[in-house]
Amino acid sequence: MVPSLRNQIQDNYIPVMSRVLSVAIWLMTALVLCIGIFYVAAVWLATAAFDRGRYHAGRAFRHLAVTTVKLNPLWHFETDGVYPDNPRLPYIAVSNHESYADIFLISHFPWEMKWLSKDTIFRIPVMGWMMRMANDIPIKRGKRESVVSALAGCRDRLAKNVSVMIFPEGTRSPADTLLPFKDGAFKLAIEAGVPIMPIAVAGTRGCMAKHSFMFRRARAKARVLPPIPTEGMTNADVQNLRDRTREVIDGARRELQRELGLSEAEM
Repeated sequence: MVPSLRNQIQDNYIPVMSRVLSVAIWLMTALVLCIGIFYVAAVWLATAAFDRGRYHAGRAFRHLAVTTVKLNPLWHFETDGVYPDNPRLPYIAVSNHESYADIFLISHFPWEMKWLSKDTIFRIPVMGWMMRMANDIPIKRGKRESVVSALAGCRDRLAKNVSVMIFPEGTRSPADTLLPFKDGAFKLAIEAGVPIMPIAVAGTRGCMAKHSFMFRRARAKARVLPPIPTEGMTNADVQNLRDRTREVIDGARRELQRELGLSEAEM
């Protein structure tokens, strides 16, 4: 076989195999969700009478994310950092946002947090049903009444001693720079008198090919940072709290990138 023909076959073979593997991983993910809904529903039914915060149903739902990652041969995820002594304190957890894979990665932490998520995800069959059983919080961007309802939902979960997870950038950053943090999470933390739990994420941007649903081989890591207390703070402190948290997360994110040995293209 002439070299040019061999190279052409190899060039065509690799993308085809990548597509086949991605389809297989998506099918596996769908299977985990379809089977997992019975597991989440069983936990929900068994605990609903005494678990008003749906802590156990939420943990069951996050277990499905962990299982999906374990079955994905292309992803290797790690977590570390300063784990809370009492995760039921509760906290407002905030993280930078690189890709959809952030949700799978952060779900590896061994405590429950209710996610503030776009309302469109709640409409997805099976996935949305489990999010409602887990008592996650829907929000519709740009709709004031939805924002008010979402904030009330966050306060409700905190009052039930369950932490809330928020991406303060509001959307995924398209490049290796943090977008500006929005004030909402920090106002909520001050009003509720709960600490901020900063989480830094790195490596998830490389988990999927840009502008597609093709999986890629990637190593990613999330790190929990020391909590930032809000006692004694008022609304006048929101900006300082926001900027301090952003600085801490950005520094830890860059440290994780160095530890993972990420190239500029993977960032």
